[in-house]
Amino acid sequence: MPTRSARTAWTGSLETGEGQVELTSSKLGTYDVSFPKRAADDANGSTSPEELLGAAHSACYAMQLSAVLGASGGTIEALDVNADVTLGPDPDGGFRLTGIHLTVRGEVTGIDSETFLAAAQHAKATCPISKALTGVEITLDAELEQ
Repeated sequence: MPTRSARTAWTGSLETGEGQVELTSSKLGTYDVSFPKRAADDANGSTSPEELLGAAHSACYAMQLSAVLGASGGTIEALDVNADVTLGPDPDGGFRLTGIHLTVRGEVTGIDSETFLAAAQHAKATCPISKALTGVEITLDAELEQ
């Protein structure tokens, strides 16, 4: 399996510094990052490690769920997956991820709601990004739309 890479160039302190995250493997772009914008309610044109992790988690989960649903006999018409990644204070100092909430809405033929919910839970447990984040509570809101 391939290795994918990203690079960050950073200047300055945590409080006043800034950087650029480059998606090196895909060459899809370079994005601004800064701690003040990371900690603010409005990202104001900058990304953050949490947003990038949310993108990775939602994509990985969608792929895993499609595999699980296919193995269950479902035909995937559409999956809409959102990953909300929350940063908060760490009781031991600094910051930590305090939770990830996955929301998925699926249009899948050939299965019932119970099968969809079971597949959604299984995909949450077996998605490689979920496996890598075992120290973070991951919650799920899944619904099959008819």
